[in-house]
Amino acid sequence: MAKAAPPSLSDADTAFVRGLVIHEDNAVLAFDKPSGLPVQTRGNRGRCLDQLLWAFARSNGKRPKLVHRLDTGTSGVIVAAKTKPAAAHLSESFSSRRAKKTYLALAQGVLPEAKAGDIDQPLLNCRGQRGSPPMVASDATGAVDAKTHWRVLSRSGRTALFELHPKTGRMHQLRAHLKYLGCPILGDPLYGTGKLSAPRLMLHAARLALTHPDGSDITLEARVPEDMRGAILLQAGLEVPGVDA
Repeated sequence: MAKAAPPSLSDADTAFVRGLVIHEDNAVLAFDKPSGLPVQTRGNRGRCLDQLLWAFARSNGKRPKLVHRLDTGTSGVIVAAKTKPAAAHLSESFSSRRAKKTYLALAQGVLPEAKAGDIDQPLLNCRGQRGSPPMVASDATGAVDAKTHWRVLSRSGRTALFELHPKTGRMHQLRAHLKYLGCPILGDPLYGTGKLSAPRLMLHAARLALTHPDGSDITLEARVPEDMRGAILLQAGLEVPGVDA
């Protein structure tokens, strides 16, 4: 059976995805994903980053492969591999938790008194249960371990800008953990108040540090987007701190 031809992208989509590139070499391709762009969709129907990777396909029809995910509402750094060996190396970095991720989140609620701390709270997958978010903090049988280090960068009243370092990579981990802490992320439709608090999920993947397939250390950064920067100023009167890329 003949292999299906790769989809053709419009000039506009090609220019769009190329404009998201923040790093490219012979093995690694990194993007600054905007909030609202899905990483993948079922059957890659509709516009998503995975489909847009066809803009980087080689003459043999092979294209880069995403090695991790971000939620649709989350903006920031996401990485693809350009070769099979690079994909294996990078995938192992994430699965072994050697890749170090830094997120920024604007959250509101009952803020912790401490300036920093750790959340060590298992999460239970509750997808499909009516009235429940996908992941729930729980010690019930079937819950998986989940660990997050947090630091408050600045605060005003009930609103704070958090720096988050996930130590595990569970689905919706940061969103579920901040809800558990008592201060869900603004704009979160599943764990917070959605658009009643912000026009989109105020979560940004600001930095990713990992080992390149060639053995060197590499740090990838994405600047806080203007919509989130504006929300930080509007919601809390806070300045974006020095961690901003």
